Amino acid sequence: MSTDSGAGSGPAGPRASFGLRLVAAIIDGLLLAIVNGILQSVFGQDPGVALGLVLSLAYFTYFEGSPSGQTVGKKALNIRVIDFEGGGSIGHGRAAVRWFGRIISSIPLFLGYFWMLWDRERQTWHDKLAACVVVPTEDYPVDKWPG
Repeated sequence: MSTDSGAGSGPAGPRASFGLRLVAAIIDGLLLAIVNGILQSVFGQDPGVALGLVLSLAYFTYFEGSPSGQTVGKKALNIRVIDFEGGGSIGHGRAAVRWFGRIISSIPLFLGYFWMLWDRERQTWHDKLAACVVVPTEDYPVDKWPG
């Protein structure tokens, strides 16, 4: 059911705002950039970048696929990733799909990220690919982090 009255143009439930999601992404990005810089210093440019990509995939897959659905950035901003239909964890497989979907969301000038600004369910392209939504923990509490 829509939380908005009338034509049902709003999301089916509470959703995290673009601003909260952006700040969480910046926190996660800074954390991964620091580690990536260390990897490049230790292993060199190309191997460091490759290891950084693998680390990024592992980071988002582990944390967003956990029962809490929270990376460090999402935890700091009190938001989480949940299954669109059932509200539970998306699991590690769909979290990996969501990570690869971020690449697709980025390619056309980050259009896939901005998509949530006019999408009825406030989903980015990578949310849609993984059949998930990002919600406030106030409405969808976390039992234990990382879960």
